[in-house]
Amino acid sequence: METQEKFQENAEEQASVFSALADPTRLKLVKLLCRQRDPDALCVNALASLLGVTQSAVSQHLRVLKSIGLVKGERRGYHIHYYINPEALKRCQSFLSSALEMPATCPEEPCKDYCPPDKLT
Repeated sequence: METQEKFQENAEEQASVFSALADPTRLKLVKLLCRQRDPDALCVNALASLLGVTQSAVSQHLRVLKSIGLVKGERRGYHIHYYINPEALKRCQSFLSSALEMPATCPEEPCKDYCPPDKLT
């Protein structure tokens, strides 16, 4: 079934992205990092202060975001400064678009093709 394959395409990767972004603090963190420009990456101390959470909480959230490739870090002196990976951001946007896509035409797959026939007894 071609339709079933289409639905399952990238499903695990999409789910990991959606799961990572489901946490309100991580979503705020991503929004904050998206507003930064290349030389203006932020360190954990700045992120913790701006978000009103502890440094260890920010570090844990960054770990999750780095695991899906959405956030990258760069060492600058004693601190690591974090920024959004633009390629990964485009991929995440594409995942969201494809997951919520409503095609103009949908192949006819009525429920009766999948449900057992009613038995009148």
